[in-house]
Amino acid sequence: MEAPLRPLLFRPVYKDYLWGGSRIAERFGRTGTPAPCAESWEVSAHPDGMSVVEGGPFDGRTLADLFEAYGPALAGTYAEGPRFPLLVKLIDASKRLSVQVHPDDEGAARHGGEAKTEMWYFLDAEPGAQVCAGLKDGVGPRIFADAVRERQVSALLRAVDAEPGKALYIPGGLVHAICEGCLVLEVQQNSNTTYRVYDWDRVGPDGRPRELHVAKAMEAIGWKIGGVGLSTPFPMPSADPRNVRERVVRSDYFTMERLTLRAPEPGTLDGRTFRILFAADADLVVTDGGGETAIPRGRSCLLPASLGAYAVAPRGAEATVLTVEL
Repeated sequence: MEAPLRPLLFRPVYKDYLWGGSRIAERFGRTGTPAPCAESWEVSAHPDGMSVVEGGPFDGRTLADLFEAYGPALAGTYAEGPRFPLLVKLIDASKRLSVQVHPDDEGAARHGGEAKTEMWYFLDAEPGAQVCAGLKDGVGPRIFADAVRERQVSALLRAVDAEPGKALYIPGGLVHAICEGCLVLEVQQNSNTTYRVYDWDRVGPDGRPRELHVAKAMEAIGWKIGGVGLSTPFPMPSADPRNVRERVVRSDYFTMERLTLRAPEPGTLDGRTFRILFAADADLVVTDGGGETAIPRGRSCLLPASLGAYAVAPRGAEATVLTVEL
């Protein structure tokens, strides 16, 4: 008989892409990170970076294995499809990422690849840091193809200032790039399909330009998607008046909220969705019917959909927690 599900911590999966830096280790006290460390996949059931449980009765088991064993008890009845639906990662852009696009649901079904809508929550940003999100008005396939050929793509991109504490929603089909100086918590569909259209004329570790995927990108781009802008957190009622609850993003794919905790905040998971907690700036503790689970600063914890009543509290006087669910 399988053990009952309780809050789950995972070993981070690190990626050493050439644009990464050192802030994931420095800000969150991580050890064992590569140099550079571009990404930390926090909660993932994708084969390119599979989460493995750290500690407890499920130590060493993968998230994919638990999803297969427990199904809705883990992921909830809102989850559709044959695998865990979301992927949560940290991104440290010491240098700018490539200009890229991911297919949306319709594009993936029509042309292949995995659909990927995502959002970026800015944990930190250097002064003047920006991201690219969308194309300027009037840019269509012909103009964009000419710019790719002439290596003038950057002139067609919309720039958005990166502001810590705010977020940007990136639907599938939107051309985008995270630029240098941004530390991001990214929430996305469970996908690793990226079509690179421009890489700022740089070369990879082998001294050669990195591969581009222009033909597939042209099929994936949503030419009618308008510009996107930073979201402003929306006040929500908290269970304890000493705490502040805000909705950051709500979409058909995921919802993110931010809690500023000064006291325990009770919650309930009733089987419809799981909930992921990210300890943004201080240690947390989750208390449920099976005991306590400590979440160190900068770590993520998956609360199963069948958990029932629980409470999350700061270890000290105050803590910020980002929550993600369907």
